[in-house]
Amino acid sequence: MMNRLHLILGLISLLFFTHCKNTEESVGVLVLNPAGDSIEIVYSRLSREFDKLRPQVIMPAEGYLQHPYMIPAGFYKQMWDWDGFFIGNHLASIDPDNGKYLKYWSMNFLNSIDSLGYIAGCITTNGPRPIFGRFAIKPFLSQGVFFASEKLDDYEWIRPYYESLKMVLGNREEHQRDKETGLFFWEIAMQSGVDNNPAMNYFQDDKKQYLACDMNTWQYREYLAMTVIASELGETDDVMYYVARANTLKNQIANYLWNEEEQSFFNLERGSLSPVKRISFSNFIPLLEDFISRAKGKEMINRYLWNEDHMLAPYGLRSLSKQDPDYNNKNIIIPFSNWQGPVWPIANYLYSIGLINYGFEEEAKQLAGQLGALALNDIYAFGSMHENYHADTGEPLAPTAEQSENGVFTGFVGWNLLIQNMLKGAQGEEWLTLKIKKVHEAQH
Repeated sequence: MMNRLHLILGLISLLFFTHCKNTEESVGVLVLNPAGDSIEIVYSRLSREFDKLRPQVIMPAEGYLQHPYMIPAGFYKQMWDWDGFFIGNHLASIDPDNGKYLKYWSMNFLNSIDSLGYIAGCITTNGPRPIFGRFAIKPFLSQGVFFASEKLDDYEWIRPYYESLKMVLGNREEHQRDKETGLFFWEIAMQSGVDNNPAMNYFQDDKKQYLACDMNTWQYREYLAMTVIASELGETDDVMYYVARANTLKNQIANYLWNEEEQSFFNLERGSLSPVKRISFSNFIPLLEDFISRAKGKEMINRYLWNEDHMLAPYGLRSLSKQDPDYNNKNIIIPFSNWQGPVWPIANYLYSIGLINYGFEEEAKQLAGQLGALALNDIYAFGSMHENYHADTGEPLAPTAEQSENGVFTGFVGWNLLIQNMLKGAQGEEWLTLKIKKVHEAQH
């Protein structure tokens, strides 16, 4: 009954948003007008709400986790790899001293390394939580070290962990690098975090593997981060090694994953190297970097991302093209969170970086306003947020009360905090694009 009431309140809020577009202020609900000139109001009000919610993501050291750790608060209680990375970068953007949380995140993971360089992508106070197979940590650890060190203006803290950090990359090269192409693959879609991406395998009995656009972009960025870390620690030989690794992988991404005919990046089936021509979230992650020309990037965005026939929806950018036969907005979170259509705030944040990189500043501002209003309406109706939203109606999806512990809506506070950074950038301030500075022109 309570969940139905929540849903009704949420729908009322969203209907108010739809039909009162010329109103900037209201009781409990804020609405963007068509000109988008209330971005400042959205930013101000959302910032106040996030100040109340943000403390939920930080937990004190406990048990196996020797340092304070970050969680996607509400539905989850574990420390996850990319969730923590993005939450940590948001916290550090609020206050550079908060770079310590990315530092703690890195140390907690590095403290769980085994003798072969394996680290699980999820860790609890009771120890590592390997699920869905090996579920090794995603390629974010070196980047986390880099951004923590930059914010804290200190690289010396990583010196005792430096060899372990190298081992993690070596383990990934051993277990997730295709020898024929030099490209990397997810062992299962669940490891990517994009749980049921139809451009990959997401059932354990499906043994196909895919050379994935997102995996290779994150790994390229890991190599870039390692060039900086090695340089700061005076490890000259390692600098050149990781520069070479970055350059090679960059070339392979452009050569193999870019499809000239379709003007898009696509995952490839490992072995056959057949492109998986599904317009999904993972296709657009290479736009965070400069693997292709500006003209090609613009064409891809116009053709697929900022296009109502594919990813552009009334309430943000979808996680899968609406032309895809698997497109849906189902409200699921177990066993897979649904990436087959719904608007994910983290996906929209990453899309916004691609938009900025390829000259779509006005579109990025519009997207920030849409996501800001969506988050505010959610908070006003429910007191917290959800992981994702119905792309065509704006209805909050998972987690519902029924999906939460004891049937009580617990909300979701995590990487959706990055909506605040999108709004900050939309006002002409620095957009949090998570650029990694280059050492010895590694990008060439």
